Amino acid sequence: MVSLAIDSRQAPGQWPSGATSEALLHYERALCAFRAWRGGVDELLARAVRAAPAFVMAHATQAWLLLLSRDPRRVRRAAAPYARAMQLPTGSRRERLHLEAIGAVLADDHRRAQDLLDRVLQDDPHDLLALQVAHSLDYLGGDQDQLLDRVARVLPAWAGSTRPGQHALRAMHAFGLVERGDCAAAEREARAALALHPADARAHHVMAHVFDGTGRVADGLRWMAEHAPVWRTSAVVAAHCTWHMALFHLASGEAAQALALYDEGIPAVRSGELADLIDASALLWRMALRGVDVGARWPALAQAWAAHIDDGYCSFSDVHAMLAFVGARDEGRARRLLRALAAAAGRPTRHGRTTRQLGLPACQALAAFGRGDHTLAITLLAGLTATAHGLGGSHAQRDVLHLTLLQAVERVRRPIARTAGTLLARAAGRDAARGAGATLPLRPAT
Repeated sequence: MVSLAIDSRQAPGQWPSGATSEALLHYERALCAFRAWRGGVDELLARAVRAAPAFVMAHATQAWLLLLSRDPRRVRRAAAPYARAMQLPTGSRRERLHLEAIGAVLADDHRRAQDLLDRVLQDDPHDLLALQVAHSLDYLGGDQDQLLDRVARVLPAWAGSTRPGQHALRAMHAFGLVERGDCAAAEREARAALALHPADARAHHVMAHVFDGTGRVADGLRWMAEHAPVWRTSAVVAAHCTWHMALFHLASGEAAQALALYDEGIPAVRSGELADLIDASALLWRMALRGVDVGARWPALAQAWAAHIDDGYCSFSDVHAMLAFVGARDEGRARRLLRALAAAAGRPTRHGRTTRQLGLPACQALAAFGRGDHTLAITLLAGLTATAHGLGGSHAQRDVLHLTLLQAVERVRRPIARTAGTLLARAAGRDAARGAGATLPLRPAT
């Protein structure tokens, strides 16, 4: 009989519903990879299901992996493994709560799903699957308090424990700490996680945030280079850690190196994955704000984003799509996105709420910035500063809005530098001469 790790255990001595020894071995390996942000999770879960078609939690975990996404197409695919799991007999309250939480996410009720996962954790604080899923939902929804507090609540139950998976617990705690601004404690926790599991890609990712948050650019570059063999082999975070490394190069004034990393390590146009598209938009925009010529990269990226204009699912994605459309001077797609968001803002959905509060004004601000209406951009972006965390993502990712606000303020303060500076400023000057500006004549961000 395989030795059960914490996530697959129902209760001491109770076997997971529908599992066999072979299936459980595949499942445990999948959970180990999932906890460390390594690749192969999908295939290991598929093997578990093939070995035991009635294995409830294997189907449930397949659904969770699909649900933890900003892409509505991927989220909808979770309905199939969820339906299969719901047709099977369950033997525990834990299984039933997980399934109920999955149903809540599919119904677009993330708050209820988080409450249900909290009930799982109240019953068993060692359920790392429930914790990691809830932690991911906190990140996607921008719940900064729960991102730290949910993990902190289970820490006492792990004190002195030798149970497997503690590295994941420490890495999640570290990320919550860095997002709350406690970089020193976050670094201690991330290093502790890596002492337990040196290949934990999530912990390496936290270290990138620590170096960014403390302004230790040279240390960040050194760390990312030294540990590249670990994070570059992580299917979960390889492109995103490349993004962090590119930001360190950009902060060091090494734009050519940052662009090389964009071309080699952020496969947004090739992959079409939303996470890659988001990183690509944010990196090119930051370069544009610094006056870096990114060549023909903007139009290709805007084309890749076009399929997501009508997603109606994630405001964080909407904002990054607008970055690409403005950067590419793609007025048509920018207008389409603004119309889609105006319609979404009237809907009684999770996306409707974040669109009203954040997504629509942020995209309007970026469009205004792109056409040289810096006063309007300042007004809109300044109104979002205190609540921008509701977009989801991390401080490092949302900084793109703050950096745009600072650039807009600078261009209002120093109009001579503005008209003699970047392509955007020169285009804005030409528009002013023609009396443009009441419409949306988008201009590049560089």
